[in-house]
Amino acid sequence: MVTQVPPPKAGLRETKKQETRQLISDHATRLFIAQGFERTTIAEIAAAARVAKKTVTNYFPLKEDLALDHQDQFASSLARAVDARHPGESALAALRRAFADSVAARDPVAGFSGREFARMIADSPTLSTCVRGLHDQRAHHLARALAEATGTDPDDITVRAVAELLGSAHRTLFQRIQALTLAGHPGERIARTITAEAAQVFDLLEPALADYATA
Repeated sequence: MVTQVPPPKAGLRETKKQETRQLISDHATRLFIAQGFERTTIAEIAAAARVAKKTVTNYFPLKEDLALDHQDQFASSLARAVDARHPGESALAALRRAFADSVAARDPVAGFSGREFARMIADSPTLSTCVRGLHDQRAHHLARALAEATGTDPDDITVRAVAELLGSAHRTLFQRIQALTLAGHPGERIARTITAEAAQVFDLLEPALADYATA
């Protein structure tokens, strides 16, 4: 009889790495909110998390990575919504549905970050520039998804124009959520307001894009 050796406990090392990453991120966010992103140093974050400075930079190569830890998810969000559209559903309809879901979930990627976090970004030139760059990346990824969905070159002017229109719509809604957050509106009220305003925004695009990139 062959004795089966129990498999090693896989994932323990990865779990420890994730815990360390989260610990560093949590301390960094606390310090950024308390004293501002620009004034907080990597050394202060390392000391608060009780790790070496090198450990911080190994997990977060750029300082802004510590504050904006959903960058990849943000940049790919619109493209993923297009890729996941239902049979017979257009790109616009899929994005509209995905945005409604994100509002219902109070998703930080949609802009529901909380007042302190929104203030941290608004008060930091570095983070504000980074967020603008993420919006640009999101439109770029969306253009590639639309090109694949329509069998068109990503540099095609129609694809680029549609990606910019849809990207700008989401940028406007994101900024609106942030503005309402900074104004002190509670999440439930923001959700009601942005749901109504999103309907207006998407309705404006409907005549031109109702059938574009239909699955």
